[in-house]
Amino acid sequence: MARAQPLVGELIPAGQAGTLGPHELEQLRQAVRRLEHPSFGARVANLVGAPVERLVGFLPRRAHALIAAATRKAIGAALRLSLTTLDTRVPAEGARKSSDWWHLGATSATGAFGGAFGLTALAIELPLTTTIMLRSIADIARSEGADLNDPAVRLECVRVLAMGGPSSADDAAEVGYYAAREAMSRMVADAATHVARHGLQKEGAPVLVGLVKAIAERYSIQVSEKAAAQWMPVLGALGGATVNAVFTDHFQSMARGHFVVRRLERLHGPETVRVAYEALARLMED
Repeated sequence: MARAQPLVGELIPAGQAGTLGPHELEQLRQAVRRLEHPSFGARVANLVGAPVERLVGFLPRRAHALIAAATRKAIGAALRLSLTTLDTRVPAEGARKSSDWWHLGATSATGAFGGAFGLTALAIELPLTTTIMLRSIADIARSEGADLNDPAVRLECVRVLAMGGPSSADDAAEVGYYAAREAMSRMVADAATHVARHGLQKEGAPVLVGLVKAIAERYSIQVSEKAAAQWMPVLGALGGATVNAVFTDHFQSMARGHFVVRRLERLHGPETVRVAYEALARLMED
């Protein structure tokens, strides 16, 4: 990182380069690496020895409808969980490390169940896996200083499940993370306002239904890849556990990157962090 910092300083306009210290720039560089190069599909391909697109193509026709339904159910459950039972306690000073390994172990267990019983188990396994992952994402958010008492922050946790999958709403001319984030920002803000006013009394409100649909559309991309890998008979329960561990690690990585960016934005302002982020993204592409 020592070599890259002067280049970053050159790319950041005068007056902004000094606001992020060397340690913060390194944290932001790690966030860029996580958010701009999501690796779930590539890691699944390495695990099963075949391109993930080919695996998805082998899924039976009925699987796609099953995946879509299971994904919508899982995101709906995650939304309810985020607004009702997430632990919002502020951790004691020095006790803010997230329990990533515990959550990885738990989703490995649900993945073993999915791997043993195949696609027929997806409707049961996916909501369980998603619920555990959401708790892990919230744990990571808390460890980065996010206030889970704020409904908007809890919705941000759900929004992490939409990261790492392309969408027709993305603008390829922009840095991927910010393009995806902005495509959904108004929906998250409107949903947070609705929840602040009505709670979940009007759970079927269009603003919440629309948010679930938008997140599920992106999340289903990774779910399809996961299901295709677990469907392979050669993997079985052990392979299902491994696939789920990779799946969870992917979203933990997305969460870490996202909430590091948000923490730095609280400290230095969104525009300052975005300029530094995009400078680092350009450097890492060179």
